[in-house]
Amino acid sequence: MSGMSVEVPQNGNISPLDVPYALDETEDSDFSKLLDKPRTLTLENRQRSLDERSLHDFLTSPRVSTKNADNISRLADHLENIVCSGRRSGINTPRSGFSTPRSRSSFEPHPIVGEAWDALRRSLVHFRGQPVGTIAALDSSEEKCNYDQVFVRDFVPSALAFLMNGEPEIVKNFLLKTLRLQSWEKKIDRFQLGEGVMPASFKVFHDPVRNHETLIADFGESAIGRVAPIDSGFWWIILLRAYTKSTGDTSLAEMPDCQKGMRLILSLCLSEGFDTFPTLLCSDGCCMIDRRMGVYGYPLEIQALFFMALKCALVLLKQDVEGKEFIERIVTRLNALSFHMRSYYWMDFKQLNDIYRYKTEEYSHTAVNKFNVMPDSLPEWVFDFLPTRGGYFIGNVSPAKMDIRWFCLGNCIAILSSMATPEQSTAIMDLIEARWEELVGEMPLKVCYPAIESHDWRIVTGCDPKNTRWSYHNGGSWPVLIWLLTAACIKTGRPLIARRAIELAESRLLKDNWPEYYDGKQGRYIGKQARKCQTWSIAGYLVAKMMLEDPSHLGMISLEEDKQTKPVMRRSASWTT
Repeated sequence: MSGMSVEVPQNGNISPLDVPYALDETEDSDFSKLLDKPRTLTLENRQRSLDERSLHDFLTSPRVSTKNADNISRLADHLENIVCSGRRSGINTPRSGFSTPRSRSSFEPHPIVGEAWDALRRSLVHFRGQPVGTIAALDSSEEKCNYDQVFVRDFVPSALAFLMNGEPEIVKNFLLKTLRLQSWEKKIDRFQLGEGVMPASFKVFHDPVRNHETLIADFGESAIGRVAPIDSGFWWIILLRAYTKSTGDTSLAEMPDCQKGMRLILSLCLSEGFDTFPTLLCSDGCCMIDRRMGVYGYPLEIQALFFMALKCALVLLKQDVEGKEFIERIVTRLNALSFHMRSYYWMDFKQLNDIYRYKTEEYSHTAVNKFNVMPDSLPEWVFDFLPTRGGYFIGNVSPAKMDIRWFCLGNCIAILSSMATPEQSTAIMDLIEARWEELVGEMPLKVCYPAIESHDWRIVTGCDPKNTRWSYHNGGSWPVLIWLLTAACIKTGRPLIARRAIELAESRLLKDNWPEYYDGKQGRYIGKQARKCQTWSIAGYLVAKMMLEDPSHLGMISLEEDKQTKPVMRRSASWTT
């Protein structure tokens, strides 16, 4: 089916003839039977990690070369080192918004948990009687624009909340519907996008005359800036692995269409070209920071998600004739990507001092300053920001460019995917503790730090009034990020950091009606243009709360470390019982 060149109006008032990419009743029928026939694992198999099985199978298979098999060691499940207490949140979290009786625990439910579940359920979107996602926001006081759509990236925390609450069907429906939308031919201004591109969002169009519902997808042709989402495909693979890990149902990932969908996404990002780096070249606005913010090039968020999606695909792909080629390519790319990111994106006190003393215009493979970074380009703030203990992955690295800014999502995903070594993961958490006022303040959590100001703001953002200093993507505070922080804290054995952040959020989120973001250096003010009742702010809080209550939930979103670098688990001073 070819996309028409008619743009979807921002007010959401559309007719069937205006729809560029729509899923109608007959085209969706192939998948309906899958929703009623889940194939679950036996208890014995569920106790054995899917990742352990798959990695062991492909690494010991004679069909995989010894050279590539040696590039990545078998991964170990880190959850065995996490202290779990109490019953599973998937049983005890409220399904109707009211807390159910609980066993005595040191982690008491907060009164706003029930309100959060009620709000999350109000955001559900149904397609022909089945829930298929959650809309971005329920703020009726603002023009809807595209906030009444189901975004792939926005739905991830909602999906995790439902999985943790023992409600996987909505996640399965979402994965199938977005997979079907991926198959459409995607044309924007006479140019055809790659076959594997996943939509940024979709919405359900109700035709009262025909009594008919249609799914309408946006692949970037209606987005502000007209940028296709690179992160959607990665989040889709990550969520497919989370569903499989949570339910033990491998039938969804093993179905031919899901296998093909993964291969199409991987084909886009594993293709060979002119680039000399294993990272992905991206434009501004292709990820969570979806406006011009100077993240073009090789932004950390995309590289971390790319790394995590590759590792998820490694354990989800079947080892058939078609899967074998991709498995070997993934192993090779992961080896190169992990070296590149750990070596060139890492910033700590020693690295900063080395860059400060860099020589420039070095030639040949012996060059130390491989990207010809000018030491004078280092911003003044970083010398005071970086403590002697602690470190982080910087925002971007490319020829003569180092974006030294801290980006929260990329650093948290680096920990969860084990792109960061255990030592680097510890250093990231040390930095958050040491720079709590700057990175957390009064409302978790800064999307990036610091804000771009004055003349630099005009150049980098194009004078975007929504991204003024300490607002929105330019140093704003995003409550949704609390689930990523909590997951990283649990994985590194630092739950007290997460608990402190959650308590800050609980003091205001419900009272402020779940804003999209907060403004100001300390995150004290509700964002000037922030939507209220923002779904991922609600879901992010619930996921953080459930993970801290039951750390075993971390397994669906955390990936294992390389055994060769795995340290003995230590209890940090910030661990509490």
